Amino acid sequence: MDPSRSYTLEELECEVGCSLRRLRINRNLEQAVLAKRAGVSVRALRNLELGNGSTLHTFISVVRALGRQGWFGTIGPVATINPLMLTRTAEPRQRASKPRSRSKNESE
Repeated sequence: MDPSRSYTLEELECEVGCSLRRLRINRNLEQAVLAKRAGVSVRALRNLELGNGSTLHTFISVVRALGRQGWFGTIGPVATINPLMLTRTAEPRQRASKPRSRSKNESE
């Protein structure tokens, strides 16, 4: 995948499904065996591999059954050091805030 390109949802689903299918085949597992290990139906696994839409539950179950839980840590690692926290003695943020709206004078 080209990281500089913007992909459609369908393209991403297909790419993820193809990656899981290649991994399954490299491990010499049939769909029925992997589906049983993951606790999902063969149809759900087939839909996931073909990029035909799937549930997050199916995706996580299949990834775990393939022993690739480490993938989840690469999705969006949370920064452990926030540079803003180094400049003040504030408590770490507990929740996100709404974006501030611009006043009329600022937008003109």
